[in-house]
Amino acid sequence: MPSRRLPAEEKMARRAGWASYLGSTIEWYDFYVYGTASALVFAPLFFADVPPAVGVLLSFITFWVGFLARPLGAILFGHLGDRLGRKKALVATLLLMGVSTVGIGCLPTYGQIGVAAPVLLTVFRTVQGIALGGEWGGSVLITTEHAKKERGFLFAAFAQQGSPTGRILATLSFLAVGRLSDEALLAWAWRIPFLASALLVIIGLVIRLSLEESPAMVSLRAADQTVKVPVVTLFREHSKLLLLGVGAAFTVFAIVYARDTFALSWATGEVGMGRQDFLTVILVASIVQFFVQPLGAVLATRWGVRKAVTVILACQIPTIPVMFALIGTGSFPLAVTGAVLATIPDVMYYAIVAGMFAQAFPARVRYTGISTAYGLAGVLGGLAPVILQSLLSASGTIVLPVLFVVVLGAISLVAARAFLTLAARTVDKEQQTEASPAAAN
Repeated sequence: MPSRRLPAEEKMARRAGWASYLGSTIEWYDFYVYGTASALVFAPLFFADVPPAVGVLLSFITFWVGFLARPLGAILFGHLGDRLGRKKALVATLLLMGVSTVGIGCLPTYGQIGVAAPVLLTVFRTVQGIALGGEWGGSVLITTEHAKKERGFLFAAFAQQGSPTGRILATLSFLAVGRLSDEALLAWAWRIPFLASALLVIIGLVIRLSLEESPAMVSLRAADQTVKVPVVTLFREHSKLLLLGVGAAFTVFAIVYARDTFALSWATGEVGMGRQDFLTVILVASIVQFFVQPLGAVLATRWGVRKAVTVILACQIPTIPVMFALIGTGSFPLAVTGAVLATIPDVMYYAIVAGMFAQAFPARVRYTGISTAYGLAGVLGGLAPVILQSLLSASGTIVLPVLFVVVLGAISLVAARAFLTLAARTVDKEQQTEASPAAAN
């Protein structure tokens, strides 16, 4: 007879889901606050001695540094998570993110300490990237590994809800301080969203410390099956799966930061939309994301992940030029429409990526595998604002930036299908390997 899941296990699975959701909300809030500030205030605050367009570009480069640091965080915390436990890694990432975000809120500006200001800003942004590089994989795993296998996509999608929630909170925080005069915003008010992170981190730590370690990790340690250096095993045995995972995921980053960071700067600069108006566009798109995103996991559960991914990514590609065309009109209702249209397929796919990655990599390198794939994808996708701003500056037209994002979407569609094919083979091989000792006995 099939074993019945104990109520205590179900209770812990739900607690893990909530802990992952709330913890990732805090982490993503911190990360998105920086993205918003880089588009609105960091250029005059930290790069005041260069022309405004160059200042924005330099600000976007510091934004990208956080993505560049993600693979380092993935390897560092992946090692900790695959060797010592998912819970320990998640507590460490939350502390690290909180300290770096509050540190940014306390930084002197270029006008106060000169070149040391952008240097320190870059250092804190690097620490943010390291923290988030370990956070995403851990929050997904602590949730999915506590859940029943058939509910893995749904639980992973719930952990992913921290992203839109964090974006909503970050946007609301800048909408609030943005109502002040430009002088007040640049003098002191920009610091408030960063300093507010301290309270959120305390709440998140209390919740995460109450969690139990995931069953998969407990089993690995009990059977002494943890690997000594997970990243070495990952690259030696699963490098192709890792590479395809990077290709499958980077469109998620490219589209969201093309909208929330690059388009924010473009719309409030070249197009002439008001700062509050376009922040509201982002807020509406983020609220839509919160409610629509889980539908991706529902479709993956009902249709099968391959069909769901193919349909969603195919629908995503044409929404990109539509979004930029509608934002380019300068009309608030049309800009909202364009942002929402591009958001829907992107976030539905984002909901699937977590479960897709978690099921693909073996448990002994799972934390390192999904974190590294996601982190490397972030390096490429997070560079989007820099590339898009460069293309815009060089060409003087939005056409080249739009084409760049469209090409990324097409590449991810091909890579995702190939990833799923290889992942199925990897899972079958692992199951056969696990069954062999039992068959021999």
